[in-house]
Amino acid sequence: MKCSYAEYVPVIKALADETRLKIIDMLSCGEMCACKILESFSITQPTLSYHMKILCDTDFVISRREGSWMYYSLNFDKQQELFVFLSEITSDKENCICSDCK
Repeated sequence: MKCSYAEYVPVIKALADETRLKIIDMLSCGEMCACKILESFSITQPTLSYHMKILCDTDFVISRREGSWMYYSLNFDKQQELFVFLSEITSDKENCICSDCK
């Protein structure tokens, strides 16, 4: 496998948070307004913005502005890319990178 492990670190770190995982779960149902996401949490709007910035900075979540409202949705291309990467690094390989394998 020829890939850069480092390119996946930010998205994996972004997903390693309970609030952000719940947001991802909510967005799996489709695009949502920030106000609707906020209703499901006991956090402030700036805290939600912080979490959304982290998710958007990794391109795992896409944002769009409509007037004064922000809408968020999952980036299914980035999601698929992460699934493929995780599948590749967790599957059995003919040429293992560690010296103690097989």
